[in-house]
Amino acid sequence: MRKTLFAAGLAFALGTGFALDAAAQAKPEVLVKQRQAVMTLFGKYWGPLGGMAQGKVPFNAGVIARNAGYLEVLSKMPWDGFDASTQGAKSAALPEVWKDAAGFKAAQEKVMGEMAKLAAAGKGGDEAAIKAQLAEAAKTCGGCHRTFREKN
Repeated sequence: MRKTLFAAGLAFALGTGFALDAAAQAKPEVLVKQRQAVMTLFGKYWGPLGGMAQGKVPFNAGVIARNAGYLEVLSKMPWDGFDASTQGAKSAALPEVWKDAAGFKAAQEKVMGEMAKLAAAGKGGDEAAIKAQLAEAAKTCGGCHRTFREKN
């Protein structure tokens, strides 16, 4: 009897904890923090690749393969943080994110596609192919920022 009661109490406590955690993630400020965290990581792993593309950092196929793989995964993560509930939250997102939802969705898909191509090129190790894909990926990211993000 005690074990059953204990197990039921534990299940209730855990269930309540998970429910509260899920509710906390739905708060606009939490969603904004999550998407900003992803973008911060994106910048961290993009930085060395951009330096290599510009010839400012020595080419390193291992770093490129690793970082491009991270970027491919990260490129899929921030989008659920652009929920309509975050529209008035303090962030660099422009109103166009919500006014042009179809355009924003297309930009998301393009970013994810370019990062997948970058990860594939990174695995191949061909410096010229990698640099060409880095340029394409950079154009895609910049295009999204120009349209959907406040200038800093």
